[in-house]
Amino acid sequence: MATQLPSPPRVGMVSLGCPKNLVDSERILTQLRADGYHMSADYAGADVVLVNTCGFLDSAKEESLEAIGEAIAENGRVIVTGCMGKEAETIRARFPQVLAITGAHEYEQVVEAVHEAAPPSIGPYVDLIPDAGLKLTPRHYSYLKISEGCNHRCTFCIIPSLRGDLVSRRPDAILREAEKLVAAGTKELLVISQDTSAYGIDIRREPRAWKGREVVPGMTDLARELGRIAPWVRLHYVYPYPHVDAVIPLMAEGLVLPYLDIPFQHAAPAVLKRMRRPANEAKVLERIRGWRAVAPDIAIRSTFVVGFPGETESDFQYLLDWLDEAQLDRVGAFRFEPVAGAAANDLPDPVPEEVKEERYARIMAKTAAISAAKLQAKVGRPLDAIIDAVDAETGGATGRSYADAPEIDGEVHLRDAGHLSVGDIVRVHVEEADDHDLFGVPDQLPR
Repeated sequence: MATQLPSPPRVGMVSLGCPKNLVDSERILTQLRADGYHMSADYAGADVVLVNTCGFLDSAKEESLEAIGEAIAENGRVIVTGCMGKEAETIRARFPQVLAITGAHEYEQVVEAVHEAAPPSIGPYVDLIPDAGLKLTPRHYSYLKISEGCNHRCTFCIIPSLRGDLVSRRPDAILREAEKLVAAGTKELLVISQDTSAYGIDIRREPRAWKGREVVPGMTDLARELGRIAPWVRLHYVYPYPHVDAVIPLMAEGLVLPYLDIPFQHAAPAVLKRMRRPANEAKVLERIRGWRAVAPDIAIRSTFVVGFPGETESDFQYLLDWLDEAQLDRVGAFRFEPVAGAAANDLPDPVPEEVKEERYARIMAKTAAISAAKLQAKVGRPLDAIIDAVDAETGGATGRSYADAPEIDGEVHLRDAGHLSVGDIVRVHVEEADDHDLFGVPDQLPR
């Protein structure tokens, strides 16, 4: 008689916060799948639930605590990991029944905690996509984390205390991962870190051989090699340092998408100084003009903080005027929020909440108008879009252009597109635009 194998244990996962957390979740689940675990789509079917927390803002911490509470109420067996793991006492004070708590990117400790809570049975039971690991994003795009930590000490940020100083991955290891992802169906690589422009400065003396070439650890060499692997490569979290200029020709050549996600945070020199950010905003405008001279279609997205302690009306108006000149393509804004442990909490002259709200409304109105004008200029032009969803009933499809990162930017809405498939990259004829999105029709067969 054949031996009846025990059922494999099941793990549920709640992943909160930024794409870097999402990559951590993918790595944890990939290892657990290799150890014979199955994934559960709901709390009821899980032997243990992992909650990967965000601890950057107080509102994010509260969301993390709510997620932990929901998992405990629905399942009872919960392991906590992620950035809020640094505040184990806070978590245990509210949820003493939590099985284990680990910090950000502590993969081995998380897996060990799962093994202890729900021991693995004989396996593995599930075949992974060859060498690609488990993904929490759609098959056609993947986040590629190139480093951990950050060397900056911005007064509003506690990332270095959560994730440490910069630690860059070896370029050949990154490129191998990129090849595996593309072989498994990825069309778009989204390069992420805390500071992509700083990639490699800690290992600059350690070039690596790749495909018969020597790759120097740095953003330019890495971007060039990634552009030879994937159809689309998108760069996130890039600081506007002079050496970024070397990447722009790669965009003009089509090796890298003409898109930069730059965390400017503000423009007024006095505010930038209190933030401990680079404060030469005039040089930044010169640099942007130089980039556009090389790659005229480059899309620049950024985020800004309004209501930072000491921000005057004059400072805020300076920011609005700077945005008029910079003409950024995509902009997000946040009202300043104290973060436990951040130096900004001790700064004088806090901005009243009603003033924050009023300034937030003004900056969003300003940037929406800029976005609408820039998108209107695309009407009548052809551009490429990657397809994220297809509606077989209506024949419509939703995609993104080179100027749109998933979930944070705009979309391209298509009619007469029922023949397309998710992951197709297709030439689009733009017919209309609104403040944030484009509307059109496929202009050629997908590729």
